Amino acid sequence: MMRLFSRPRSVRNYLLAWIISPIALFIVIDSFSLYRNTLDSVNTAYDRMLIASVHSIGDLLRIENDELKVSLPYAALEIYETDYSSRMIYRINGLNGEFLSGDEALPKFSGKPEKYAIYPSLAHIYEDTYNGVPVRVAALFQPVVTNDPRGAALVQVAETIENRSALARKIFWETLIRQAALLVVIMSVTLYVVSRALRPVDALRKQLDERPADDLSPVSSPATPRELQPFVNALNQLMARLQRLLGHQQRFVANASHQLRTPLAVLKTQLQSGLRGDAPAHVILEEMSGTVDRATNLANQLLSLAKVEQLRGRGIQESCDLSMLARETAVDLSPLIADKNLDFELDAQKVHVLGHPWMVGELISNLLHNAIRYTPVDSRLGIRIAATEKNVELCVWDSGGGISDDLAGRIFKAFSSNDSSGGLGLTICGEIADSMQAQISLENRMVDGEIAGLNAIVRFPLHA
Repeated sequence: MMRLFSRPRSVRNYLLAWIISPIALFIVIDSFSLYRNTLDSVNTAYDRMLIASVHSIGDLLRIENDELKVSLPYAALEIYETDYSSRMIYRINGLNGEFLSGDEALPKFSGKPEKYAIYPSLAHIYEDTYNGVPVRVAALFQPVVTNDPRGAALVQVAETIENRSALARKIFWETLIRQAALLVVIMSVTLYVVSRALRPVDALRKQLDERPADDLSPVSSPATPRELQPFVNALNQLMARLQRLLGHQQRFVANASHQLRTPLAVLKTQLQSGLRGDAPAHVILEEMSGTVDRATNLANQLLSLAKVEQLRGRGIQESCDLSMLARETAVDLSPLIADKNLDFELDAQKVHVLGHPWMVGELISNLLHNAIRYTPVDSRLGIRIAATEKNVELCVWDSGGGISDDLAGRIFKAFSSNDSSGGLGLTICGEIADSMQAQISLENRMVDGEIAGLNAIVRFPLHA
């Protein structure tokens, strides 16, 4: 139910979302990663200053009169008097751990000097709290020459980390602003490019909107991008199918209205004549029966023609045994053959064609019915089926009077036979052959320069 009421997806918004969203997500993740890397780099730079300071102070320690003394120059004291946000604090403890100089509020380093260390003067970096403010501390056990060969004084230099964080945040925000500006540029360029890329779609929509309802001609799209060409081709194929379907419906309505009107008018005239008593009742009834038969045959042909178009639209095909369908059709029409005392011959190889069994049977039935009608009494007709290297050939032959050249050019058009009862039989055959990609033709059979009959030949494409 949710899909029924969901709004149609916009291709423009879809493209923008999938182009911009990953870039924006990458910028956000990269910004936080940049902040962490920047903070690490700032810590590294400032830690080097701490280590340099703690070593500078450690180098000033000396023994005077068996007492540890330290004398800081003004430059060293200057860092102690800087602004509080970047304030640096130091503390010195003597050889026995007693406080010697600096700021006693700075917590004493709890570590111990490593015994037998190769480099005993390596500094330790850690974080602590000074008067409730986070600080970063460098601690150094400075060796001092005394009677104890392992004598060492503890030197600590601390710095508030607010300045470090402020510098990292500044770099972070400056970078984030530049990346946000870059994202705006990317969004603008993407929106412009996507809008230009979708212009052919808008032009195609506008072209279709401005078309009249009955215009099913192919869509002309010389400037259509290569990616849209399959869509345009499919649209033109749909137009062609709709045009063929509408044309068939128009022809069907025209044929039905024109052809059914005549027998109905004749039937009404015969009925009025019978009511007036112009002729005996049995004569009028016989005439009306003949008119009803012709109207029924015409209606059946119209329905058959509509069914052919319906099956063609479905496009469903299967393998059909042509010889078996020919035999079944001959059996169905055997009463008509017997009524005219015709000699029927069936010479059929077992071959298959691709199509619909009803359509193939209707094709053979109409051709054979037409041959029976035009074959004189006590004559010959038949069906011949054979496979060649190029196609499968179905030939329905008769012993009639043949066909004129003028009629051969229009024989498969509706209501174009050489008498008034021709109807739609050959039209149906032409439609069926066209739907199966087959070729159909009527050829006079000549014997000693004379017309001996007519061959109705259908050549089907080979089917494996």
